[in-house]
Amino acid sequence: MRKIFIVLFLFCLCACAKKEITNYPPKAGPIVVFGDSITYGYGVKAEEAYPALLAKSWNREVINLGVSGDTSLNGSARKEDLKNLEPSFVLIEFGGNDFLKKVPKTQTQKALEEIVDYVHSIGAIAVLVDTGGYGPMDTYTKINKQIAKQKNTLYIDGIMKDIFSDRNLKTDQIHPNQKGHQIIAQRIDKVLNKYL
Repeated sequence: MRKIFIVLFLFCLCACAKKEITNYPPKAGPIVVFGDSITYGYGVKAEEAYPALLAKSWNREVINLGVSGDTSLNGSARKEDLKNLEPSFVLIEFGGNDFLKKVPKTQTQKALEEIVDYVHSIGAIAVLVDTGGYGPMDTYTKINKQIAKQKNTLYIDGIMKDIFSDRNLKTDQIHPNQKGHQIIAQRIDKVLNKYL
């Protein structure tokens, strides 16, 4: 009897935790990945980029809205492109170009909040995807975590962890190669699969 009670308690706990995510459970619709050159798949073939790998793994439509060079401000400016796609989930991956282009952190945070709010307003689940990977990006990790907590989004930590420092996993100084994208896809799948 005690074991049954514990199992029921854990089940309820998990169910309640998922209900805290804005717009969970997900509606029907494609999964959209919204980001910069890492999402776009700069340096690899389209079918080798992590959005395509996730589509294959999940056997679902995954739409890649990555644009090379985009900052979070650019992302916020094109957020309305998401509406007609009627997504169930939107994975939001920005920050690297904000750092490279020295966008003020307050502007980055505001832009990400605007994207998340818009995603919620169209009934989709927002997923903040943090690149992480090396020291200077810690600030963006903190911003993503803060927004995720305040706005009840899903959060995926450090998809570029250990990739930035491994030349065998990159096509250049920044961008992941085919193996790097496979690692990113695995890291995202590990977190998101149970919510699909």
